[in-house]
Amino acid sequence: MASISYKHFTLGVEEEYMVIDPQTRELKSHEQKIVSEGQKVIKDKVKAEMHQAVVEVGTDICENIDEAYRDVAALRTTISQIAGDLGLWVGAAGTHPFSHWERQLITDHIRYSEIVNELQEAARSNLIFGLHVHVGMETREMAIHIANSARYFLPHVYALSTNSPFWEGRLTGYKSFRTKVFDKFPRTGIPDFFESIESYDNYIKLLVKTNCIDNAKKIWWDLRVHPFFNTVEFRICDVPMNIDETIAIAALFQAICAKLYKLRSQNLNFIMYHRTLINENKWRAGRYGIDGTMIDFGKEAEVNTRVLIYELLDFVDDVVDHLGSRNAINYVHRMLDRGTGADRQLKVFNETKDMSAVVDYIHDQFLKVDQ
Repeated sequence: MASISYKHFTLGVEEEYMVIDPQTRELKSHEQKIVSEGQKVIKDKVKAEMHQAVVEVGTDICENIDEAYRDVAALRTTISQIAGDLGLWVGAAGTHPFSHWERQLITDHIRYSEIVNELQEAARSNLIFGLHVHVGMETREMAIHIANSARYFLPHVYALSTNSPFWEGRLTGYKSFRTKVFDKFPRTGIPDFFESIESYDNYIKLLVKTNCIDNAKKIWWDLRVHPFFNTVEFRICDVPMNIDETIAIAALFQAICAKLYKLRSQNLNFIMYHRTLINENKWRAGRYGIDGTMIDFGKEAEVNTRVLIYELLDFVDDVVDHLGSRNAINYVHRMLDRGTGADRQLKVFNETKDMSAVVDYIHDQFLKVDQ
């Protein structure tokens, strides 16, 4: 199958970072200073989010995973330096271990005012930090086909990304509590299957026509065909603690898309599973991370989550070298060996019984690169 081209599987990576007061270790409003200073250096690759203690960054369109790595590393370094110059810290975790959302300011912007006005406390309490990975698509028709099939693998990759075990000073018992917070929003979670891109577009048009939404960006599913770009956007993951984890996850999403494309090119298809079944695995991934079991719906049996992730790595293996992402994908083994961000946060807490020490760890890991 050497004739298959994987060139159109470009990457875009968006991350949300927390802004931290180095004295109190609480979240702190940066009064958009990080954004205004950042825009002088990296222009529109940094922007404000709904809460003033959040900074969002996004890479350029990257031709391959190596470009994505350089871009993410540069963004993290730039934001960290600017924050430091302002006397602030930054960190990456799905939730802050102990800050309370009630004390955090909302960004003064008409879009956020509208969302808060409509969603009220669900919006004001949505103080969470995610990772979004865009994978370029040949056509929107191919994008909906790949999105339909890729839904099955969302819990597997989400389990690897789990990085939010605490909420407002409490041990939640979840490896990822971030999605529990986000579930209060409408139009979240695993999407349904769509028979065609026309069927998806008609769904959007109906929601706009009936004033459910005013634009397609208010569809906040874990995976969506992007309303404006030729991409499939993966939105399920907690923001990873370090650069290597972000890049490994981005590479895995890209490889899943490329493998499903290869199957389609060979007139093959991946089995479609109902959203309600995939949701069972999503819940397990959020609760237990990589240390639980998920359901193999083909075998109709529970299987160790790590085994399923290894099976996923085997599934995509034949496209990884075509994509040039072997090193990035190999890092998944390191993540399985040493635990997710949530596992490492919990380890620090269990050793110190101090949530400030957890925040210190999150901050220390932000620019950490494994040799």
